[in-house]
Amino acid sequence: MALPPILVLGIFIGLPIGLAFFLSIGYTGGLNEVISIIGQDIRGREGKLFTLQAYKDVIADPRFAGDLKTTLIVSSVATVFVLIFSIGIGLLQRLRGGKLSSVLTALSLTPLFIPVVISSWALYTFYGSAGLYRTIFQSFGLDIPQITSTMLAVIIGSIWTSLPFAILMVTSGFQSIPNALIEAAQDAGASLITIIRTVMLPLALIPIIIVATFTSIGVLGSFTIPFFLGPNQPTMFGVEITNFFTAYNRPQQSVVMAFIVFAAASGIAISYIWANFRSAKESGRV
Repeated sequence: MALPPILVLGIFIGLPIGLAFFLSIGYTGGLNEVISIIGQDIRGREGKLFTLQAYKDVIADPRFAGDLKTTLIVSSVATVFVLIFSIGIGLLQRLRGGKLSSVLTALSLTPLFIPVVISSWALYTFYGSAGLYRTIFQSFGLDIPQITSTMLAVIIGSIWTSLPFAILMVTSGFQSIPNALIEAAQDAGASLITIIRTVMLPLALIPIIIVATFTSIGVLGSFTIPFFLGPNQPTMFGVEITNFFTAYNRPQQSVVMAFIVFAAASGIAISYIWANFRSAKESGRV
């Protein structure tokens, strides 16, 4: 009974990924023949088992360094701020509660119910040259530059769309901490900062690591946010992959960039698995 779903996955997911990978290392025949004829700068094997010339072309491209720097900066900064906001709201919800934490949580979860493309367009119009953001400052006689088409706009958009998942994960981690542990630390004379640092953060470490992993992976390969809000050059890998395929008609190099992003995301995922395994080993669960 499990065979049909496996076949569907193999045909619609496994086969395209396999064809793309073989195209990236120079296999231009078979089902890759048509795209190899249409595309420019296709690097064939030329009798070799495989070739990495397409990878060398992409890395040597002057746009690659700028795109790499932009992607890493946006991914790192967005992940850090998502962690700061989610941990802050999660701690407020766990330790204080009340209307303020409920309002902040509700506002943070709002993007969960809005499609990313609509959120991107809303942020674009809000921070644009004629948007509400500049209009408010101009009403006070302050002429500030627009944020759209900048790295800052991409960071803001990435935080906005990544925060709901982070809030849910981190808050659930803090809520699962028994009251007895917090009360015991209070009875021992520990300050609030000490309780957070030595009790709450270590016990919620796994959800925090999950948030950091999935946020960085999600931002790393994102397309919609940087497409609407980011600069044309340098841009993020998600947008540049599309540019190579459509605007530059270099499908092989587009596939190569996709696998570079996949390799980076896999590295982040492996780091998460290693950290999770190490934590489980130290706690005696394995």
